[in-house]
Order: sequence, then C-alpha cells, then structure tokens
Amino acid sequence: MIPIEYLRQFRLGDYAIFDLAISFLGIYLLSPYLSKLFRKLRLDVPKLNWVFLTLPIAIVSHLLAGSITPMTRDFLDVSGHYIIKIIILVSLILGIRGIKIIKK
Repeated sequence: MIPIEYLRQFRLGDYAIFDLAISFLGIYLLSPYLSKLFRKLRLDVPKLNWVFLTLPIAIVSHLLAGSITPMTRDFLDVSGHYIIKIIILVSLILGIRGIKIIKK
C-alpha cells in the first residue's frame, strides 16, 4: 500500500483525517504570508482567522477547480448534511469576524 493511501484510510465519517490535518497545517504555516499579502491590499486578516477560513476556502477552491470532494458534495446537498453546513458557516463567520479594512 502506498503511504499516502495508508494515511488517508483513517476517516471521520466520509472525510479523511489526514486531508483535514494537512489543510489546517498548511493554512497555519501560510497564514503569516497571507496576512502580509492582504495587508498590501488594505485588509488586516489576523493569522487565526485564516485557520477558521480553511474549510470555506477549500469548498470554494474545489468548486472553482471542478473537483467535487465528499465535503463539497455534502455541503452542496440541499436535502441533508446539516452538521457540515453549520460547521462551515460558523467557521466562515468566525473567519470573517476579525477582518478589518486598513485606512490610509
């Protein structure tokens, strides 16, 4: 078995724990650079907010790429999966909450 397949076999429902952990770790490590980039665009985004925005960014990026993952599919399903929808909406609200516009 390929090591990545082994790591992805551990799941929380339909979602691979490895994929979630790597996404959150990646955003956490990139957050200082992302915050610096957005400061140039006159937006102050705290580093912790990037971690909250991980799942909403993942949903949007997968939709733009045309790659329907289990989480994207569950989020778009109108007839169920309310827990994942609530988790993503709450994380979106928490992520947007601390963003400030920088005035000159």
